[in-house]
Amino acid sequence: MIGRIIETSDCVAEGAEYLAQLDRRFAAALRETGPLPLRRRPDGFAELLSAIVSQQVSTASASAIWKRMQDVGLTEAAPIEMATDEEMRAVGLSRQKIRYARALAEAGINYRALRRAPNEDVIETLTKVSGIGRWTAEIYAMFSLGRADVFAPNDLALQESARILFELPDRPKERALREMAEAWSPWRAVAARLLFAYYRVAKGREGVK
Repeated sequence: MIGRIIETSDCVAEGAEYLAQLDRRFAAALRETGPLPLRRRPDGFAELLSAIVSQQVSTASASAIWKRMQDVGLTEAAPIEMATDEEMRAVGLSRQKIRYARALAEAGINYRALRRAPNEDVIETLTKVSGIGRWTAEIYAMFSLGRADVFAPNDLALQESARILFELPDRPKERALREMAEAWSPWRAVAARLLFAYYRVAKGREGVK
């Protein structure tokens, strides 16, 4: 199933209104966060490659590596396939990420077809590639493909935000949060946007940047 596609801020606002009516705690969170961001990103090879580059490094380090890759034209499949390991290491990629980048380049994913594929087919296709886990695939489906009813319950910020908002005794694990999120269908991706925004508000109250 594809369901609704989030194209504009009006789509996000519609989903937020639905969630606010569904649960008073979402309504309270929205009063604190204000209007939620659209957060749409491009789709395609470069977006997934950038996600791989960002794994397990700081935001600043990922940005610096990605900038060097852009400067030498290593952001598309063909240049990645032709580049030597030495050239890839020169921009800051580890041996493991070089392997992941090559796996993505060699996967031959039809990104246009993914735009029309059911959500689970998108996730299945992407997670077949070394270096792309379910979290990355779900984030891609939510923000690059605009799928309104996809959620990423393995995200630590979403888990912690849900713990605070719903006054849970512990941070919910992936399975528990996935089950919680079923009640937020068909706007689970908007619930994710709200929880991300609420996380920043809650941590700001605690003095955490």
